[in-house]
Amino acid sequence: MTEWLKTAIFYEIYPQSFRDSNGDGIGDINGMIEKLDYIRDLGCNAIWMNPCYDSPFKDGGYDVRDYRKVAERYGTIEDLRRLFAQVHERGMHILLDLVPGHTSEEHPWFVESCKTERNQYSDRYIWTDCWFQRAEGFPYIAGECDRNGAYILNYFKCQPALNYGFLNPKEHWQKPLDHPACLETRAAMRDVMCYWMEQGCDGFRVDMADSLVKNDDETKSGTCQVWSDIIGQVQEQYPEIALVSEWNNPASAIGKAGFQMDFFLDWFGNGYNLLMRDYDENGRDDSFFKKDSRRSINDFLQEYLPKYDAVKKKGLYCLITGNHDMVRAAYNLEEQELKLAYAFLFTMPGAPFLYYGDEIGMRYQKLPCKEGGYTRTGSRTPMQWDDSVNHGFSEADPSCLYLPTDDRADAPTVAAQKERKDSLYHMVRELFRFRKEHSAFARHDNLEILSAEEGRRSFAYRRDDLVMVCNPSDHVERIDVNVTGMKVVFGIGAARWDQNGCVPEAQSFLIFQTVTEE
Repeated sequence: MTEWLKTAIFYEIYPQSFRDSNGDGIGDINGMIEKLDYIRDLGCNAIWMNPCYDSPFKDGGYDVRDYRKVAERYGTIEDLRRLFAQVHERGMHILLDLVPGHTSEEHPWFVESCKTERNQYSDRYIWTDCWFQRAEGFPYIAGECDRNGAYILNYFKCQPALNYGFLNPKEHWQKPLDHPACLETRAAMRDVMCYWMEQGCDGFRVDMADSLVKNDDETKSGTCQVWSDIIGQVQEQYPEIALVSEWNNPASAIGKAGFQMDFFLDWFGNGYNLLMRDYDENGRDDSFFKKDSRRSINDFLQEYLPKYDAVKKKGLYCLITGNHDMVRAAYNLEEQELKLAYAFLFTMPGAPFLYYGDEIGMRYQKLPCKEGGYTRTGSRTPMQWDDSVNHGFSEADPSCLYLPTDDRADAPTVAAQKERKDSLYHMVRELFRFRKEHSAFARHDNLEILSAEEGRRSFAYRRDDLVMVCNPSDHVERIDVNVTGMKVVFGIGAARWDQNGCVPEAQSFLIFQTVTEE
């Protein structure tokens, strides 16, 4: 595993919404450069930047029109190279977002693939043999171009699927993985990765990483084979490349495909979702970190632990505060509840990922769809820096902003959170500082669950010489964990303890460390 990942703390930037440097209402690369010191001083030493490539923006940039060109709204490739250099000058690293499973329907590859005459891109995408031949079992489009065939989609209508082949071809038009056209697709994506590594990025977060091979089996063995080949070749040239997959199956992504990191993603009703986003359309919330929840931590652990154990000596299974696809955690969690949730996420194994604005408790806004965001749009609003015009995001007229800022009187801002010493911002900053000072967090195979009883809300876990005790409930609750001879080295709230165990107060999170004799 790439060495710097062991101590990485990531900050995710949605570029349209972070900082507008030229007053056009849209965030840009130079705006990111302006705020690098903020990110570093917060305690993050790595950045994940959402797509910045040329795009018609029918899906927020995840519909790529040109993999090697920077979208004009963000700046130029020279600006991006300068961002890379400025990041590295601060001892930080940066990942770009790679979209390998599909392109925009406006990509030159697809434009050529749509032509009636055979050419080198005819099989770059997945086409049936005839205009009336359905792509059974797959979303597809027919009748939109002159080519005699229908093509498969990878997600939205604007995202035709690139052709990496079928694990078990069943039709004449379905190519095997080793078909020359499928190998050319692999080579094209490998070249894109190498191009950006040459420009100065440190690696990639890979969108829909498990979506490459069609008719794949349950373990995604075909997709794993393709990634193992691509990653292996890129690593020969760039051995320090860092790669995190959007997969949520670390046994495949890390264990077989060659990624170093995978995310525990927010899927409805899964273990991660139940931590902070277990609410229904009527607003009822039984998320674990709600103080009045009925859940135990086991709802999370029963799904997390098997996946973690499968790869804990091979790579990082990462936890996130949120991302551009999720409702912000502050939608239903109060500040104290957020503090406990973040303290948990940031002290578990794996590299923590903090979504921009989550450090100040930015809230989800119910907004009309923008650029294919749909319900996700409300989590992509401008960063709230201060109480100046547009909360310091942009000097443009408010009507020209990419998305509206939070106009509520109590909208959280960086400036206000910095002023208040007990704020969420200061807790995040202090916890990141603490994380860097303790070697236990640089190891990722050292998680030991000490107490997680059904019917109880409190729980405890150990990482080397540190014991974490959390009580997210609204009442005092004894927990069967022995902390005798230990001292509190980080605390949200307080606790007492005796020979029968630890008694954390309501809504508390404490880190104990063994007292060593001088």
